[in-house]
Amino acid sequence: MIRIFLIEDDQSISKNLVLLLHSEGFSVTLARTQEEALFIAAGNKFDLALVDISLPDGNGFAVCTELKETQDIPVIFLTASGDEASVVTGLNIGADDYIVKPFRPRELIARINAALRKNAHAPSSLNVCGLHVDTAGGTVKKDGREVFLSALEYRLLLIFINNPSRIITRGRLLDELWDAAGEFVNDNTLTVYIKRLREKIEDNPADPKIILTVRGTGYRLGDKYA
Repeated sequence: MIRIFLIEDDQSISKNLVLLLHSEGFSVTLARTQEEALFIAAGNKFDLALVDISLPDGNGFAVCTELKETQDIPVIFLTASGDEASVVTGLNIGADDYIVKPFRPRELIARINAALRKNAHAPSSLNVCGLHVDTAGGTVKKDGREVFLSALEYRLLLIFINNPSRIITRGRLLDELWDAAGEFVNDNTLTVYIKRLREKIEDNPADPKIILTVRGTGYRLGDKYA
């Protein structure tokens, strides 16, 4: 049975989440504070953690750091706001995903399953056309210089990094990015995010070598990766 570590201080939210996760066949261990979470983490092993960023005695960043260092499991942040700075901080310290409250139950389950799948085979780093992505450290560098991506741009890039030899359809990208920015991501918005990401990581965005377009299907990562 998949073991989920839930760190959430709101009693109503935690109660509903425990019921939802149990109904999906997950085992759930609940902590309500940073101190309690760190104590439980020291004596238990989990497969994935759902971590509220705002805790009564601290924040979820310390919990994420501890879990990544000791167990190296996927961590999904739960946040009550779309504050980009907090989200980027979480991703930079190793979080795998984030979801903004209030969220749809089916979306959360889809995010959990996606994180579990990725954790089984995701590379810790990848180089493609002068771009170096360190997923463990949450850093992106182009020709040795750090590239600063928004939370959603980084999430989009990770989809390609985690599927280096596959064509990713626009439909799948939309599913992966669904509600990532606190609003529905539609087909036109996806085109804008692809354009912005290319402008930051490609030598020539008009002639991309890292994120290639597969006409009529979607996109794929460039061939020159390692």
